[in-house]
Amino acid sequence: MLVPVVREAAEQLPETEITVLSQQRMSDLFRSMPANVRFYGVDWQQQSLREVVKDLGSFDYVADVHGVWRSWYIDLRMWLRGARVRTIWKGRFAKWLLTHGLLHRPLKHSSERYSDVIHISKQYRKKVGLTTKQPLPSVQKSGIGIAPFAAHKGKLYPLARMERVVAMLSERGEKIVLFGSKDEREALDKWAAKYPNVVCIAGQKSLAEELDMIRGLRVMVSMDSANMHLASLVGTRVVSIWGATHPHAGFLGVGQSESDCVQRDLKCRPCSVYGNKQCKYGDYRCLDIEPEEIVARI
Repeated sequence: MLVPVVREAAEQLPETEITVLSQQRMSDLFRSMPANVRFYGVDWQQQSLREVVKDLGSFDYVADVHGVWRSWYIDLRMWLRGARVRTIWKGRFAKWLLTHGLLHRPLKHSSERYSDVIHISKQYRKKVGLTTKQPLPSVQKSGIGIAPFAAHKGKLYPLARMERVVAMLSERGEKIVLFGSKDEREALDKWAAKYPNVVCIAGQKSLAEELDMIRGLRVMVSMDSANMHLASLVGTRVVSIWGATHPHAGFLGVGQSESDCVQRDLKCRPCSVYGNKQCKYGDYRCLDIEPEEIVARI
């Protein structure tokens, strides 16, 4: 969600050098940036926080879009070197109200929060927004991507039901590409072997290769997870499935429509911002969605 914000800032300020500090595995997300953007990749297994800060050098401004202890340490060190520092306001209280049923309106999107942080200098003539999209080559779109996994149980659509989605689409002759990690490959390989027109690429491609494949899809089917955001970066429409979480918390993919979200209207939703809390009823009724509804939305 940070990528389009950085791109727009770089295009507005072509004479300003922007350095993005993140984990090295995220470098492919920033591969098509304007020339004034530099990506500094970190491998925490090989580098200590002190080593990273020592190698960074000095900056005029620091925009902390992470807001955790590790980034606060970097903020402090950069401030001592003379940088003006601004840290993200995550709106935690408003999110608490939302997840406790005391607030019933969409919160500020996370990319807008990143934009607020990057808008740190008087050099900016207008506030960085989300109007600039990545220049995408014209491609012939075909096939449906399905990424059935998520980090937390509250966001994970039951696999038996998702298999039924795959079966129904396969019966219609749709080409289906299954996405996931190396750890998830075993389950997805079984689906690929069982149903025609289904291939599994879980754990087999680099991030750049996955992005290129997603760009060529008609639609991506995803949980509230990373694949929704990857598809958003390359201009592919997403049918997203939401359980304990909700688009109103500010994490819908940039450029995606809430009308493409499949979700149940329950008073207990959202009970969590990240889907990492146990269901108070024990049955995760928020994910009791029929496969036919998902196929119809696709």
